[in-house]
Amino acid sequence: MAYSPQRTRALQGLTVAAVVLFAIALYLALFWVGPERTQGEVQRVFYVHLGSFLGAFLSFTATVVAGIAYLRTRNAKWDTLGLASVEIGLGLSAITVITGMTWAKPIWNTWWTWDPRLTSVAIMWLAYAAYLMLRSGIEDPERQRRFAAVYGIIAFASVLFTIIIVRIRPDTIHPVVAGPTQADPTGSFDVTDRIRDTLFFNLFTFAVITAVLIWHRIRLENLVQRVSRRKMEVLAEL
Repeated sequence: MAYSPQRTRALQGLTVAAVVLFAIALYLALFWVGPERTQGEVQRVFYVHLGSFLGAFLSFTATVVAGIAYLRTRNAKWDTLGLASVEIGLGLSAITVITGMTWAKPIWNTWWTWDPRLTSVAIMWLAYAAYLMLRSGIEDPERQRRFAAVYGIIAFASVLFTIIIVRIRPDTIHPVVAGPTQADPTGSFDVTDRIRDTLFFNLFTFAVITAVLIWHRIRLENLVQRVSRRKMEVLAEL
C-alpha cells in the first residue's frame, strides 16, 4: 500500500500535537497541580499510571475491532491494525505496571503484592504477550491472521476482568478513582478541582498518543511487508 501524502501530513500534524499535549500534561502534573493532601508528591505518578492504562485499554479494544473486521472481510489491513494495537498496548501496560510499582513502594511499603487488581494486570499482560508468541508460531499467513484475530477477541476478557475486579472484590487494596467499590482501598486520594482537571487532561493526552503510536506502527508494518515482498521478487528473479 502506497503512502498517501495527505495521510502522511495528517500523521505528522497529529504527532506534533501529541508531543505538545504530552509536554503540557507533564507541566500540569509536575508543577501546576499541588501535592495531594495525604500522599504528597508521589501521587503525581497516578496521572501517567491512569493515562497509560487508558491507552492500553484503547489499544486492546482496537484489537477486538480489528479481529472482528478481519474475520468478516479477510482483509489483511485489519490484521495489521490488530498486531499494531497489541504491541502498543503491551508497551503501555508495562508503563502502567512500572508506575504502579513506583507509587506502591512509598504508599504500601512494597514494590509488588499479589492484590487481585495487580494480579489481573499481570495476567492481562501475559495474555497479550502470548498473542505475539502465537503469531510467531504459525508460518501460514492466512492461518496466522485468523488465529490471531480470534485470540485477540478472546484475550479482551482479561482487560474487562482487570477493570471489574476492583469493584467486586472486597479484599483489594488498590484505590478506585471513579465508580463504586466493595473494598476499603489503601492509598485513595481526594480529587480536588486541579487534580481532576490534570487527570482528565492526561487521559485525553494518552488517548491521542495511543492513536499516534498505533498509526506509526501500522506504517512501519506496511513498510516491512513491502520490503519482504520486494526481497522475494528479487530472489525469484535470480
